[in-house]
Amino acid sequence: MEKIALVTGSSRGIGRAVAARLARSGWAVCINYRVRQDCAEELAAALAAEGCRCMVCQADVSDRAQVNAMVRRIEEAFGPVSLLVNNAGVAGQALFQDITDELWHRYFSVNVDGAFHTIQAVLPHMLHEHEGCIVNVSSIWGQRGASCEVTYSATKAALIGLTRSLAAELAPTHIRVNCVAPGVIRTDMLDALPPEVLPQLAQETPWGRLGTPEDVARAVAFLAGDEADFITGQVLTVDGGFIL
Repeated sequence: MEKIALVTGSSRGIGRAVAARLARSGWAVCINYRVRQDCAEELAAALAAEGCRCMVCQADVSDRAQVNAMVRRIEEAFGPVSLLVNNAGVAGQALFQDITDELWHRYFSVNVDGAFHTIQAVLPHMLHEHEGCIVNVSSIWGQRGASCEVTYSATKAALIGLTRSLAAELAPTHIRVNCVAPGVIRTDMLDALPPEVLPQLAQETPWGRLGTPEDVARAVAFLAGDEADFITGQVLTVDGGFIL
């Protein structure tokens, strides 16, 4: 099967680093974005200048019709997706009693339904070929939970359950499903926190620093590669020892 990857939410942050690493490792990569077309196209141009194969697709993963249309575009340009990285997500902080129905459903529609939609869109060809790889991006808060981030943590815990259950279901067809659980990673998602909190979080990390998107990208690339051929249903925590 040709190496064709779809990385959702890959115009910025962790997804951007994942898309870049995969592209530089020989994958034809679809850079997906919802609103930041400028960031997606800038990354695609930079990678193309290095000789990488990449394309840009706009789609809101919470919308099944948009996801299906995106996958059709990838198939027409490159061929069927052999690696799906479910990275697109939303995050934020709120007291539980202040969480609205709208916020709750928006988080689940992107973080969980988005993975549901993309997996179902790419799975038929993987099943036909008895080959493929899916990597879901969860979080340490999906493993441990986080005060004032109940909604986000619940969606990320759901992705871990999805990963383990689907891995068991698809193992007979040699389709691997794994998960990475990033710790505190230095992306623009941290910009909402007070500046004094970041050094505190670095001190709480046994490794002594915040993570980078590239730290997570290396983990995803490993799980997507041949070296991980006998690994499925696992959660690889990338947190510098934060939740040891």
